[in-house]
Amino acid sequence: MAPNSRLILTRHAQAEHNVDLDYSIPDAPLTPLGKKQAASLARLIPELQREADVVISSPLRRTLQTTYLGWAPAIERLGGLKNVVLLPQAQECNDLPCDTGSSREVLEKDPEFAVFDLAPLTPDWNSKKGFWAPSEEALYNRARWVRRFLRDRPEKNIVLVSHGDILRRITSHPATGPSTYPWKNAEVRIFEFDPLYVDTEECFLHQRENVAAAGGYEPTSTEVEIELAERMVNGA
Repeated sequence: MAPNSRLILTRHAQAEHNVDLDYSIPDAPLTPLGKKQAASLARLIPELQREADVVISSPLRRTLQTTYLGWAPAIERLGGLKNVVLLPQAQECNDLPCDTGSSREVLEKDPEFAVFDLAPLTPDWNSKKGFWAPSEEALYNRARWVRRFLRDRPEKNIVLVSHGDILRRITSHPATGPSTYPWKNAEVRIFEFDPLYVDTEECFLHQRENVAAAGGYEPTSTEVEIELAERMVNGA
């Protein structure tokens, strides 16, 4: 419904890899605290729960959990979890185990996630190769693909639950450069399409407002990698 779409972007709540920066945890799920953070969104943003026209989620465990806990009132009103749109293109950037999603076959065997419509999960969605690679070119193209997908949706109020690194790329803008915003756990921010770019290939966004954050700031895997690299350079 661009150019009038309202994009309600949400970062997942605290996940296991955020606590001890252990990025070897496969498809890291939420911690008990993270589940509480996600569930609190129903109380923090009741108006958005009533206004959401569609709920879209990255298919990693932590985003799916944040989706069904944090957007439960909206999901129930919109017909249940089967109507949540899974968007593999909104997965996290790196190819670390924590940022690599589970296969459709694995999720189908787990009652917690089998309730979602897993049809969008192709055999290569978690390969981290080609379109899905963590290279700068691939990530730029994938973020642009997501913006185009959101632009072409017919709904006005679109919820997307995703990850800090890819959200920064999705919300990059030529006027300000790549976003460096430190997304908090279970944070909700509202964006719109920039009228100057909405009809272009890039279809950049601009922020409308910060709405709520149920948790504090914890770094993504990319932020930690950058910090470690800077330490090595400074120590050399």
